[in-house]
Amino acid sequence: MAAHFVTPDQERTYGHFAGELTEDQLARFFHFDEADHSVIAVRRSWRARLGFALQLGTVRFLGTFLSEPSQVPRGVLEYTAHQLGISQPHRTLSGYGTGQTRWAHIREIRERFGYREFQNPLVHFRFLRWLYARAWISAERPSVLFDLSIARLVESKILLPGISTLARLVGRVRDRAAVRLWSILSRLPSPEQRQRLEALVEVSGSHLSDLDRLRRSPTNLSARGLLNALRRLEEVRAIGVGDLDLSTIPSSRFAALARYATAARAQTVERLQPKRRVATLLAFASVLEVQATDDVIDLFDQLVGQLLSRAKRTNQTERLRTLKRLDRAALDLSIAVEFLLDSPHRDLKSLQATLFDRLSAERLQQAVGEVRELTQASDGRHYEDLLKRYRTVRQFLPSFLETIPLETLQGSSPLLNAVAAWSKLEGRRRVLADEVPLEGIPPAWRRLTLRKDGTIDRRAYTLYLTEQIRERFRRRDLFVRGSRRWGDPRNLLLDDEAWASNRARVSRSLGHDPSPEATIASLRRELHEAYCQTAARLPENTAVRFEDQGAKSRLVLSRLEAVEETESLLALRTAVAGRLPAVDLPDVLLEVDVWTGFTQEFTHASQARSRVKELPTSVCAVLIAEACNLGFEPVASAESSALSPDRLSWIEQNYMRSDTLRAANARLVEHQTTIPLVQHWGGGEVASADGLRFVVPVRSLHAGPNPKYFGPGRGVTYYNFMSDQYTGFHGIVIPGTLRDSTFILDGLLEHDTSLRPLEIMTDSAAYSDLVFGLFRLLGYQFSPRLADVGSARFWRMESQPDYGPFDQLARHRINTQRIAAHWDDLLRVGGSLLLGTSSASQLIRALQAGGRPTALGRAIAEYGRIPKTLHLLRFIDIEAYRRRVLTQINRSEERHQLSRSLFHGKRGELRQPYREGQEDQLGALGLVLNAIVLWNTVYMNAAVESLQRDGFPVDPADLHHLSPLRYEHINLHGRYHFGLPEEVQNGNLRDLRVPSGHR
Repeated sequence: MAAHFVTPDQERTYGHFAGELTEDQLARFFHFDEADHSVIAVRRSWRARLGFALQLGTVRFLGTFLSEPSQVPRGVLEYTAHQLGISQPHRTLSGYGTGQTRWAHIREIRERFGYREFQNPLVHFRFLRWLYARAWISAERPSVLFDLSIARLVESKILLPGISTLARLVGRVRDRAAVRLWSILSRLPSPEQRQRLEALVEVSGSHLSDLDRLRRSPTNLSARGLLNALRRLEEVRAIGVGDLDLSTIPSSRFAALARYATAARAQTVERLQPKRRVATLLAFASVLEVQATDDVIDLFDQLVGQLLSRAKRTNQTERLRTLKRLDRAALDLSIAVEFLLDSPHRDLKSLQATLFDRLSAERLQQAVGEVRELTQASDGRHYEDLLKRYRTVRQFLPSFLETIPLETLQGSSPLLNAVAAWSKLEGRRRVLADEVPLEGIPPAWRRLTLRKDGTIDRRAYTLYLTEQIRERFRRRDLFVRGSRRWGDPRNLLLDDEAWASNRARVSRSLGHDPSPEATIASLRRELHEAYCQTAARLPENTAVRFEDQGAKSRLVLSRLEAVEETESLLALRTAVAGRLPAVDLPDVLLEVDVWTGFTQEFTHASQARSRVKELPTSVCAVLIAEACNLGFEPVASAESSALSPDRLSWIEQNYMRSDTLRAANARLVEHQTTIPLVQHWGGGEVASADGLRFVVPVRSLHAGPNPKYFGPGRGVTYYNFMSDQYTGFHGIVIPGTLRDSTFILDGLLEHDTSLRPLEIMTDSAAYSDLVFGLFRLLGYQFSPRLADVGSARFWRMESQPDYGPFDQLARHRINTQRIAAHWDDLLRVGGSLLLGTSSASQLIRALQAGGRPTALGRAIAEYGRIPKTLHLLRFIDIEAYRRRVLTQINRSEERHQLSRSLFHGKRGELRQPYREGQEDQLGALGLVLNAIVLWNTVYMNAAVESLQRDGFPVDPADLHHLSPLRYEHINLHGRYHFGLPEEVQNGNLRDLRVPSGHR
């Protein structure tokens, strides 16, 4: 019996073929070169030649020899026989596995091609050293490490040992690496630091440990909430572990320890053995210090933004209230001006007398005063309203500046000098103008700050500094050491030493020439050819026309007309739907677990190896409670220990984590790829990204306002990624409705599934030149649906070529010098993302610098204008391309409809105050969605096969248009019963429904 973490699929496929091989796999492992053929050809019989070749290819692919060489997939046998010129391979191979020839061939292959036994002491030692190094630096799950070990053995030509031998070795080595990690970390704290760490799990009189209290992120968006967040940060810093040298500790292993401490109960952590307990608490405190710093700056950013927004709204309201006064005054002045213009030659006294007969001098003076009052510079009016909120800012700003050490890339700046001067004057009422820096203050602030007597209005100066600190944070001019989201932007890229050692490898991996001249020449040719080809086909393109708008012409692209569905498709869709079994939602999850074992990925937060009884039932119940937003009451049952409220609460606290949800989801995505019907939908290389909005009615920092989606409240966007196989492979929770383009690359670079999408399709909201540039740098295709192609800018690299009707559109020229000057930095950005130095969203925010892109950001955007123009040309030139983009986006919208129907409880509102809770609940929603998709796909595939057996005409082209997102046959509502029929528990499918006319 293999170790507990080995999945049924891993047991089934270990040392065996799991099915037919792909063309690439056949070419890689079963294609024989001249040297191979020379060895094969010395066999006397065709049977020996075929058997030898099959064993050679098999050991290259599986890493071991089959007990029966003929047990290879049919495609492998035919591919191998074709190379040897054998026409009847099955008959030729008959009897090969029963004689001594097979064993002689195995010995020869091992000797001639360098295959070694796993038990060889030197071989075993080298593999063990590699496995330990891998287990030490990574926090990969045991099942993943097991797969990596198999790949390593196959690559190193080491014959696979028994599955139990390898599994136990992986388990022992992983445990040894964990013990080493605990030992190293437990020795780092001093006795005083250790004592403070141990005190975190002690329960105080309030029955709440410091561990439980400190890991709760702030939710109160107010001055008091910010002060509490600052006190929390100071309390975490007081533990004193922030300065410990952790440079030798693998970051992924360290982060895994911290995640465990964040999820586990204090009592569970307290019961750990001493070294592990200290190591876990050290990781928690270290990571929490970074998180608490981020929380403080997030809260400062949102609170100051809220104050500014309220001041602007107050100013706008006042402005609207005074419009009538302004209109009256402006009308009086217009009458006076018209009178003066109509009487240019009259003397001044008679002119005044005549004018004052029509409008009195007092009335005109009043009009002039009101116009001056009501038409002051618009950029400064709301600052006056902001002065009324000085007391709020005064409550938190001194503590904020005292606790958060501000730094800048330049080492010093006028703003930091002003902050330092302001801090020294704390408590003084009278401040002279020469005591604080005033250079760089905008006129609107200067007018409010500098009094006529040469003193400073402390209120205005304080608010000016507060606004500037927030703006510089957003522009990444300011940063805080020890912060992840607001840290030094230079840490987001590979440092000079790391870049020098990785430059050549990164350039090859990304497929880019290190030379900017060669790159630009290639891009110039590509863009020129695209313009020429699109212009040449324009007379045949009836969807495109040009409309004259004065001296300019505007491109108009007709909307795609709906393709009429064929009668055969409608009939097939109805027939398939009619055969899908009616089922309850719990049965869907339990049955999918029978096929995939996805609940095995839900491990206890302590990483304990014991498995509780009826765990799949409990996990599925909690998933439904979360995905349907219902709580435990509809799924709980006092009659079942697996469904008791206490059991469900325990499962939620200890098993529902982002890492277990993602691992379980990866199993569903992988299983979906094996279903024949799925290949008609796509190969997984294409995906779409779209946002689903949720109102968050509780206080939360991880939520933002947007009246269009959330009304007067706040909410989040669940930005999810779906492949062309209908499976969601990643999801990101975004506060409010931040620009989607900031996060789109995270979905491609950070997901855990076997899919490798190369093309992403989105709506226009995710589009920017910078994103186009980053996609191109990383070798991905960005294909947004553009709502108004005519308003988009077309770019060119040369001014001489005549592109016909596109000449007027392509008026803007790309600055190739900017690209060339920063080309090495562009490659470094690509390499940093490829190697995981930073997340794409963090890097994009730093490059955009709060709306003022850095020089590097401008260079990437300049580079991105080339693939953007190529996309525009392709989009207007090829109808099939436009339709493919639209089809994939429509699939995402269809998935959202199912999401809304599933997430129906509590009015569809997300009532999680913390980021982690939001991510876990929406992760559960994505997992249940994928389970429904997988269940539908399996039964739709069975229904299609059943129809074909019954003689129903199935057009393969119609299969492309079937969708597994239908759910009218699935009961999503009501109380839920968890139990499967015995035949389904054994892995058999339910009986398909048969229409009455077919009985």
